[in-house]
Amino acid sequence: MSYAQYIDHTLLAMNSTVEQIKKICKEAIEHNFYSVCVNSCYVPLVNQYLKDSNVKVCSVVGFPLGAMLSDAKAFETSEAIKAGATEIDMVINVGFLKSGLIDEVYKDIEKVKNACNGIPLKVILETCLLTDDEIKQVCDICVKIDVAFVKTSTGFSHSGATEEHVKLMRTAVGPKMGVKASGGVRSVETATIMINAGATRIGTSSGVSIVTGKDSKKGGY
Repeated sequence: MSYAQYIDHTLLAMNSTVEQIKKICKEAIEHNFYSVCVNSCYVPLVNQYLKDSNVKVCSVVGFPLGAMLSDAKAFETSEAIKAGATEIDMVINVGFLKSGLIDEVYKDIEKVKNACNGIPLKVILETCLLTDDEIKQVCDICVKIDVAFVKTSTGFSHSGATEEHVKLMRTAVGPKMGVKASGGVRSVETATIMINAGATRIGTSSGVSIVTGKDSKKGGY
């Protein structure tokens, strides 16, 4: 199996440096990864670095907590796209979901989707904090809003993607919507498990290790 086009090559740590961002861009070009995924402040740099390649520019929005105003998420989305982002990964408002404020969760996602103006939107659930029923609720919302992907995790909570959650999300959204597994996917074996469970994209900082078959010693995303 060729893994490269599954991979969003990711660097989201708060202490990520310019040189580290340039390094992952170089790796993404070398290995033909699908995208480079960064915080929005680095989108202009990544866009410039990748402009002559086929690698897409992915920006996270409302990351990693998802607890800001919806207008703030929408504004960050618009600005990231202006700066060159071609995909957006947003974090839901987990607190609203846990409070049963389903309409507010819907409106939050919808506002970002509208700000995307046709750019693919991935919706990060943070599955380790949710019950199965809550995961299904968000997946149902995402189907109604017609986002591009549902995504397991930020990689910044207490655990990341699991095979069980990927299977649950795939069942909930059906066969056509994308499912992105992220958080803790650092080896060929784990990537294969996630893909077999229904993932169509992998978010990882260990993309090079996965495509070369060398297990990563990295923590985090």
